[in-house]
Amino acid sequence: MSNTEKTRTTVDIYGTQYVILGTENQSHVRQVASLVDKKMREIGSRNPLLDVNKLAVLTAVNAVNDYIKMKEQLERLQSELQKEKD
Repeated sequence: MSNTEKTRTTVDIYGTQYVILGTENQSHVRQVASLVDKKMREIGSRNPLLDVNKLAVLTAVNAVNDYIKMKEQLERLQSELQKEKD
C-alpha cells in the first residue's frame, strides 16, 4: 500500500463504532483502537462516575504521558549509544 492510499477500518472503542480513515494498515489501526479501548475501560472501572468525554480526555492524557516518557527514554538510550561510539 502506498503512503497516499487510504483505507477505512471500522473499530469499536468503549462500545461505540468508529470508522478510521488512514494510511496505516488495518491490523495497526485495530491494535491502536484495542489499546485505547482497554485504557478507557481500565480508567472507567476505577472512576465509574466519569462521563465518556472526561474519560476520553483522561485516556488521552495517559497516552500522551506514556508517549513522552518513552520518547525521553529513547533519547537517553540514543545518547548513551552515541557516547559509546565516540
